[in-house]
Amino acid sequence: MRRLPVYFLLDTSGSMRGEPIQALNNALSGMINTLRSDAQALDSLWISIITYDREVKEIVPLTELVSFQLPEIKCPQSGPTNTGAGLAYIIQQVKKDLIKGSPTQKGDWKPLLFVFTDGKPSDLQLYREKINEIKNLNFGAVVGCAAGLKADDVILKELTDNVVHLDSADSSTLKQFFKWVSETIEQGNKSQGTGESVTLPPPPSEITVVI
Repeated sequence: MRRLPVYFLLDTSGSMRGEPIQALNNALSGMINTLRSDAQALDSLWISIITYDREVKEIVPLTELVSFQLPEIKCPQSGPTNTGAGLAYIIQQVKKDLIKGSPTQKGDWKPLLFVFTDGKPSDLQLYREKINEIKNLNFGAVVGCAAGLKADDVILKELTDNVVHLDSADSSTLKQFFKWVSETIEQGNKSQGTGESVTLPPPPSEITVVI
C-alpha cells in the first residue's frame, strides 16, 4: 500500500504555555483516535509531529498510524517562535522520508503539511527564504492555522493560500479544528491517484477561512 505522509509543524513557543498546550495535546489525541476509525487511513496514513519554539524538535518521526504513539507535547516558559527553522526542518525531513516511484515500486502520495501557530515568525527572513522551497516540494496541500489575536494571517498567506483563523487556542476550538483536520486528511486519502491537490472540506463555525 502506498503511503500518505502527513506532517504537523506545531508552535510550542512560550505563549502556548498553560491551557493552549493542554488543549493542543487533547485535540491531537482526539484526531488520532478519529483517524484510527477510518480503515483507509489505517492502511495508508503515516504521521510526523515536529514542534518549534527556540528549538525545532521531531516529537514523532514519520510513523504509520497503526503504531503511532502520541507523547505529551510541552513548551518552554518563554522563547521565540522560530517558524523559519521549523520549515527548514520540514524540508530536510520530507526530502529524506519521501519514497519516490520507480520501475519496481510505487512512490508515496503527495504529502500534506499542517502549520499551526499562535504568533508570528521570530525568524521572518529565514521563514521567507524557505517558502519557495516548501512550494517546490509539491505537497498535496499546505494548511496554515493562525490561533488567537496575536497570530498573523497575512504572513501565513505568504506560505499557502489555505489559511484558517481560530479566535482562540482553547479546548473546544482546537478540538473542532483538529476534527476538521482529520476530515481534510481523509479527503486526501480519497483523492489519492487522481493527481490533483486536496480539496479542503468546509470548516465548522469556530474556524474562519482567511481569503
